[in-house]
Amino acid sequence: MAELIGLKLEQRHGKSRVRVSRVWRDRDGKHHFAEWSVNISLLSDCLPAYVAGDNSDIVATDTMKNTVYAKAKECSEQLSAEDFAIVLAKHFTSFYQQVTAAIVNIVEKPWERVSIKGQQHKHGFKLGSERHTTEVMVDKSGALCVTSGIEGLSILKTTKSGFEGFIRDQYTMLPETRERMMATEVTASWRYSFESLSSLPLKPLYFTERYMDVKEVLLNTFFGPSKEGVYSPSVQATLYEMAKAVLGRFPDISFIQLKMPNLHFLPVNLPSKDNPVIVKFDDDVYLPTDEPHGTIQATLSRIRSKM
Repeated sequence: MAELIGLKLEQRHGKSRVRVSRVWRDRDGKHHFAEWSVNISLLSDCLPAYVAGDNSDIVATDTMKNTVYAKAKECSEQLSAEDFAIVLAKHFTSFYQQVTAAIVNIVEKPWERVSIKGQQHKHGFKLGSERHTTEVMVDKSGALCVTSGIEGLSILKTTKSGFEGFIRDQYTMLPETRERMMATEVTASWRYSFESLSSLPLKPLYFTERYMDVKEVLLNTFFGPSKEGVYSPSVQATLYEMAKAVLGRFPDISFIQLKMPNLHFLPVNLPSKDNPVIVKFDDDVYLPTDEPHGTIQATLSRIRSKM
């Protein structure tokens, strides 16, 4: 933050949507693949560029783009999106004196290994659905903030859901029910408790493993046991249980936010010539809505005990 005459100026510039993919090849012929879309934002002391047209302290966006490619090449061992974001952020804050902090966002495409006749293919992949996201912020002191997340996780159960007991007034048309479909598209983000580069776990692919673990807990809580499931009295209640389960399971996660819009499947009503009275197909034919209706969102954080 630079001070001018009666003004304060926060300087930030960066490069968005740098697409890069990386292949790692094991000695036994098995390949690993990742595709990332990288966004970089640098907080830097380059006031002359704004007030005097002097670009001598500016890190060019072309440089940022090429750095992504070069650092991806240098990563000879498979690593997570979080670890690659940390590599980039550490580089920009240590290599350039004027850069005080770096924020790196990465969205990973969900390429999944295919199986042929029950056997995993060594170099074949298919594109999945939900996306793995991360945001890493590093400053010159080594202070760190790592946030991971999921986007586009579409889930549905055809029963064990209801909605009743809500406020009813002259504007309410929605009937109460204990039997409905429940569908949503989960967007989740969670922040890790690591606050410095020195506190990061040394285990390879730690963040990839934790991402898969969190996704499993979210799904298990939403669906319940495979045979009997679990009843949901509302999206709000299920969202809260999902977030609480993540914090309860993983002590290295200090904060989680969930967004879960309702994706409605409405029972179809059809009149006919022979029977002008509406015929209801209560439980087998549905009209899926194209857009989400209503957004349910909540944030849970750990409460730190005061010493």
